[in-house]
Amino acid sequence: MKIMHVDASAKRERSNSRALSRYFLERLREEGVDIEVDYLDVTVDTPPHVNEAFAIATYTPLHERTPAMKATLAASDALCKRLLEADALVFAMPMYNWSMPSAFKAFVDSITRTGLTYVNTEDGRIEGQLARQKVIFITSRGADLRAGTPYASMDALTPALKAAFGFLGVADPSFVDAQPLQFSDQAARIEALERARTELAALAAHWANPANPASASALELNNDAMALSQE
Repeated sequence: MKIMHVDASAKRERSNSRALSRYFLERLREEGVDIEVDYLDVTVDTPPHVNEAFAIATYTPLHERTPAMKATLAASDALCKRLLEADALVFAMPMYNWSMPSAFKAFVDSITRTGLTYVNTEDGRIEGQLARQKVIFITSRGADLRAGTPYASMDALTPALKAAFGFLGVADPSFVDAQPLQFSDQAARIEALERARTELAALAAHWANPANPASASALELNNDAMALSQE
């Protein structure tokens, strides 16, 4: 399985989202999955933010693009190719001020490309090209934004990720959210991280053996536990 693994935390070794994404990959290996990882740290290799040249070039038909336009789009073309070649996408990030880090938003803008990651069909539909990939978003959140909590309505991250990648064809991504981590006591932080690791272990088992009733049951039980914790 070829996995594109993207980290987006400004922190390094102190990052919970980075640690959790590594944990997930380790669990996949322990489950016997032969994985090849294509790694990108968008806080180090941040895609350029959209400018006028990019906006014009990306909507210019391929056969009409000038050499300058092609150069402008080259880095974006390469990122799209990496995504399309992957069998699975592992995105890890913290929530910053209720949504995604700006470096990851630059990544989203760079890989949302007409004619590459989405196409216009002859019957007028838009068809995302990432429908075959397994996708997981691993997030860390300072506050508790689960349903029923005071901050639940302020979660702009989950719907933004679902919308952005749903447009690209990702219909059923998995989310594992470690929360609350910053605005809580030590016991609550430990519980949040342990809950996230349990969810990741169950998902790794399911990715390794999707047809195995045991792994499916474990994932369903885990999802039920998540639902109960959000009520």
